[in-house]
Amino acid sequence: MNVPAPGLPARVRIHEVGARDGLQNEKTAVPTAVKAEFIHRLAAAGLRTIEATSFVHPKWVPQLADAEELFPQLADVGAELPVLVPNERGLDRALALGARRIAVFGSATETFASRNLNRTVAESLAMFEPVVARAKEGDTPAHVRGYLSMCFGDPWEGPVPVHQVVSVAKALLDMGCDELSLGDTIGVATPGHVRALLAALNESGVTTDRIGVHFHDTYGQALSNTLAALQHGVTTVDASAGGLGGCPYAKSATGNLATEDLVWMLDGLGIETGVDLAALTATSVWMAEQLGRPSPSRTVRALSHKE
Repeated sequence: MNVPAPGLPARVRIHEVGARDGLQNEKTAVPTAVKAEFIHRLAAAGLRTIEATSFVHPKWVPQLADAEELFPQLADVGAELPVLVPNERGLDRALALGARRIAVFGSATETFASRNLNRTVAESLAMFEPVVARAKEGDTPAHVRGYLSMCFGDPWEGPVPVHQVVSVAKALLDMGCDELSLGDTIGVATPGHVRALLAALNESGVTTDRIGVHFHDTYGQALSNTLAALQHGVTTVDASAGGLGGCPYAKSATGNLATEDLVWMLDGLGIETGVDLAALTATSVWMAEQLGRPSPSRTVRALSHKE
């Protein structure tokens, strides 16, 4: 039943991460043709921002070693196709294939920066600066997203101070990132913490329209945290079809917020997404079959069992 609630945005842009963040940890190689079909199906279901792959060295993320092979197969996808780049070499590879939406992946904490990027936070920001600057060059500059992980808690450092997150977030935006994705990498955020961080970012001069949220469901809080962000005015929400994915460098991280669970809530609130929930559910059931296990999404399970 569609029952709108006051104070919420009329429309939300879902930043679909299933094809990249969702698949990157799969131990068994997913064929390039399956990835391409997955992305085509996601677009057919109405998703308009679908993160396609990562131009990272194959040694670090073997599952995404086929980026050069995959990306050209997506030329007819009617959606924006952001790609993750770790450094200038990755940027070169992405730009050579015509990518126009780029993402860099930073950390709000020193321990995770060390384990994930082999650098301090300051060193990782210095590495991103030329990447962002070059992506923004020319007559048609690329759109650049800055991912910020460990925004609420870190498995080694514990709760992350809000001011620490604001400092790194500001650095990413100051170097030229167009938008910021706040990552709850291990899923420990709760709604009050979400509101406090968003308010602190606003107070530091970061406007809400440049902020997206990326929640994991480790403690079952992803939807409640998303609702808190929507109440604050956030209109970009990251989610993963079927609830695929986690983080390879954070062992306690479980799956991303499932896109179907998000769409079910947004549909019920009367918030437009442009996504056909039945088509999306069918896509996640198909992808789960390719991976040989059921989808963790509650909505996928509920809707597929009704058929």
